[in-house]
Amino acid sequence: MTEQTAVHDRVDFKAELVRKAIHLVSLAIPLVYYFIPRSIALWILIPMTSAFIIIDLARYDVPPISKLFYKFFGFLLRSHEVDGKKHALNGATYMLISAVICVIIFPKFIMISSFTVLILADASSAVFGKRFGRHKIFPNLGTPKSYEGSLAFVIAAIVAVALTPKVEYLFAEYLIGAGAGVVGAAAEVLSYKIVDDNIAVPVAFGLTMWALYILFLPQLNVFFLG
Repeated sequence: MTEQTAVHDRVDFKAELVRKAIHLVSLAIPLVYYFIPRSIALWILIPMTSAFIIIDLARYDVPPISKLFYKFFGFLLRSHEVDGKKHALNGATYMLISAVICVIIFPKFIMISSFTVLILADASSAVFGKRFGRHKIFPNLGTPKSYEGSLAFVIAAIVAVALTPKVEYLFAEYLIGAGAGVVGAAAEVLSYKIVDDNIAVPVAFGLTMWALYILFLPQLNVFFLG
């Protein structure tokens, strides 16, 4: 590793730490959603998401917005998030889009679990993977995902599942959450450059969790939170 590469990696790691620290603020979404009805959650999330999408796209073509956006948030953006040709959205916008999707399609407790896993496990995977990731999963494809990062994802997902609501707090429910966490980790790796992981991870986790409840615990009411 050259000195220039080492410096770049240190700067990139620090930027990742800042991104994921801000990422953790998004825990407010599942936390607030626990206490409010789905209709109110969507009433809040849909306008907010629409505003983020408009600003995110406008930063490419509207100079005043572009100047302010990059002045305050430019250091947080990854290279693919500043591609003027593709008009790529940034991670925060994708996260809000994901929140809307998950609120619409999942029972409340599954959405809360899915989104908590996204925030905690994705942050753990990114930070741990950048710091300790030495064994790339698909080195020939140029993906940065590593076995170390994926292991961190699964461990953090299990912790997230332990912290989120259950129907009856049966041991099988924790096993279901752990299994869905493994699927979420796989989705994070396989979705690289195909679907943003802020969408792929919670959707894959949530669908798996819901399917496993139907398969192994069909007697439980997954809509117990309304």
